[in-house]
Amino acid sequence: MPSAEATAQMTSETRRQQSAQSHPYVGMWVTPDGHIRHELLPNGRYDEARGTRESAYRGRYEVRGSHIDYWDDTGFTADGEFVDENTLHHGGMVFRRVR
Repeated sequence: MPSAEATAQMTSETRRQQSAQSHPYVGMWVTPDGHIRHELLPNGRYDEARGTRESAYRGRYEVRGSHIDYWDDTGFTADGEFVDENTLHHGGMVFRRVR
């Protein structure tokens, strides 16, 4: 039987995954020049490529309404706003959804 701490961690992870799966923004987001490619995964993680550097940044994210918060695996934090279903403003850049 798992400890109370292990159970709490599993519950927290389950909530995070359900939250990630319930928003409409999962998928690939790209800057107009194609240099930065930002993939929001359905498990609450993201993977960002820059130029030829695949997986330059990875971490977790949470979406609340049209707001997104990021926690990079290195400890860096950032946020952004979904302006509409196909436009994300993040880090002073504009990303467009790739379908």
